[in-house]
Amino acid sequence: MNKLLYILLILPFLMSSQEKITGMIMEANKKNEHIGLAGANVYWLNTTIGTVTNIDGMFSLDYKKEYTKLIISYVGFKTDTLTITEPKMVHHWLRPTDNLDEITIRSRKQATTKSFLQAANTFTVSSDELLKAACCNLSESFETNPSIDVNFADAVTGTKQIKMLGLTSPYILIATENIPTVRGASQAFGLSFIPGTWVESIQITKGAGSVVNGYESIAGQINAELVKPFTDDKLFVNLYGASSERLELNTHVNTKVSDKWYTGLYIHGNTHNAEHDVNNDGFLDMPKFNQINLMNRWQYTNAEKGFVSFINLKFLNDEKQTGQLNFDPKTDKLTTNAWGSEIDTKRYEVSAKFGYVNPEIPWQSVGVQTAYSSHEQESYFGLKQYNITQNSLYVNAIYNSIISDSRHKIKTGVSYTYDHYDEYLDAQNLASNYKRTENSVGGFFEYNYDDVDKFNMTAGVRIDYHNLLGTFITPRVHARYTPWEKSALRASFGRGKRSANIFAENQNIFASSRTLNILNTTGKIYGLDPEIAWNYGLSFLQGFNLFNRKADVTLDYYKTDFTHQVVVDFENPQEVNFYNLGGKSYANSFQLEFNYNMFEHFDVRAAYKFYDVQTQYHSGKLEKPLTPKHRLFANASYETHLQDNGSQWKFDATFNWMGNQRFSSTSTNPIQYQLPERTPTVSTLNAQITKVFSSSFEVYIGGENMTNVRQQNPILAADDPFGVNFDTTFVYGPVFGSMYYAGLRFRIE
Repeated sequence: MNKLLYILLILPFLMSSQEKITGMIMEANKKNEHIGLAGANVYWLNTTIGTVTNIDGMFSLDYKKEYTKLIISYVGFKTDTLTITEPKMVHHWLRPTDNLDEITIRSRKQATTKSFLQAANTFTVSSDELLKAACCNLSESFETNPSIDVNFADAVTGTKQIKMLGLTSPYILIATENIPTVRGASQAFGLSFIPGTWVESIQITKGAGSVVNGYESIAGQINAELVKPFTDDKLFVNLYGASSERLELNTHVNTKVSDKWYTGLYIHGNTHNAEHDVNNDGFLDMPKFNQINLMNRWQYTNAEKGFVSFINLKFLNDEKQTGQLNFDPKTDKLTTNAWGSEIDTKRYEVSAKFGYVNPEIPWQSVGVQTAYSSHEQESYFGLKQYNITQNSLYVNAIYNSIISDSRHKIKTGVSYTYDHYDEYLDAQNLASNYKRTENSVGGFFEYNYDDVDKFNMTAGVRIDYHNLLGTFITPRVHARYTPWEKSALRASFGRGKRSANIFAENQNIFASSRTLNILNTTGKIYGLDPEIAWNYGLSFLQGFNLFNRKADVTLDYYKTDFTHQVVVDFENPQEVNFYNLGGKSYANSFQLEFNYNMFEHFDVRAAYKFYDVQTQYHSGKLEKPLTPKHRLFANASYETHLQDNGSQWKFDATFNWMGNQRFSSTSTNPIQYQLPERTPTVSTLNAQITKVFSSSFEVYIGGENMTNVRQQNPILAADDPFGVNFDTTFVYGPVFGSMYYAGLRFRIE
């Protein structure tokens, strides 16, 4: 189904003017899927005027009134003759002859693909790439990707945070099937609420992204495409167990209800109730947790009439407990008996996507995306309480068409968002209910010029009215130029604007004894102004052959300039101060990446990243804490030849090195609770081996942090958790040490 949508939506890219007859020649199949035939002959009867279909089965042919009979032929298929009375779009399936011998063609699909043709700097991570690691949830899906940085947010909750271009996830638009998902109340833990086995692929865009998806993205966009009931296995089971005593079970059950309806039930459960204290500081190295995650997914397809739709129903219950080993929530909750924390989250979601492609005018399509979610979190951290409820509604309607011919494409539409927040905070000097309602309505227009070979550009603008942020304009431009063969030079710029949810996005601050202060309270959201930033980027991709094997190199440079920002200031070790930016704040990011198919089925990937992230604090312009300037990444993967019985071995290893990072100041602490100015460097190694026995069954074993690197004292003043120096936010590396795991996957196609 995803191929059908893709082909229908790219038709306008390939079409020429309406003075010609254009169309697509396809191989006949039971489901009438759009599988293009490359190299089919299309010509007018009794003339020398003809053409050959391209790689996607597309063709364009001059039309005159005297031409009435169109011949379509392809070796091994029955030749057809069509009667044509006017220039129009032709969709035609050719049927194979019955006396051909069977030919099997095998090709190797790339796990991560980069486009030489798109204007935006976007690459796709397939499910094959995700399977190179355990990939239990979306936050753990980027371990083999050099463009996304993954680290722990603090020393007690076990939450992994991601960064792109040196900026944390609140500055990245994270969507599920292009519907913004991880935002607001779900920002801290939302990535762990999307199971890895539910993800079919991930599209990662560096830079501001498209205006179609909203105005909030600044550093980039991450979109997770979910598996489809139409194409997913009838039954899929993934069982995972780790040396930490973490257990997970994923089950997919997909059913064909009718010729046009398919449905799938997706069940994810994980649990960890063991107690680990490797560094002997009296605190759990990782939290205890239990999660149940359910999704019922419906898919409707009517290819003849051009309709496709998805309906998703989701429910999540997530419970975490962490703190001191002797903490018992039944007797110690919100007391000084022992320091502990519980974070309980319930989330309900209903989302739907409706698409229509005009069968007669296939370059015209209409899509509607809508989603409602209710997110409820109740939590406490020692003596601090934090509860948040967010109810959200999102609607986006998109119209696609062309202007004059297929080189000029447009997208336009309207969107609406509604968010109601109800927060309760009891944290020493701040004890209050924070309630607010945000709603916005906006319109967007995006123009794309594409000559395919040399140059294409996407220029978009949207105008939004927001009840708290006012009326504002969001421009974004992406351009691609091909100076020579197998190259792509890209440039982009764009503006982003967002509300900073200072408590939900920074929940690690509650796991400390710091007092919380909001300064300069003249704005409309927590007394603070919205965040506004411009992102500028240059990227160059060059493919080439090295010793007759495929290789490519990518150079990226991106700069993010904040004109308005909510500064989260940790420079006083007894406080966290939130205030509006009073000077310059920027993030410069440079990345050099090299990919090489060293020999058949053996691929290597290496990358170097440099970050320069500076912010003007009240104490001066400083490097952002816990952000390494230098990072090295290396990945190697090898697969044995696929045997006739479907068996195969797969090997994968990933190495990460992080340079030293700046600690925020601890100079006013007692000397026993002072930290050096910078952290040590950190090196980690992950590896996995997969044995595929057949297309139905495989097992895998692996290890994370096999170098057994551990931060020895991740919790400051762990011996005095209710004292003024207690702090769990100084985390720069792994806390637990080495962890090993094993699992199996079983499927019925």
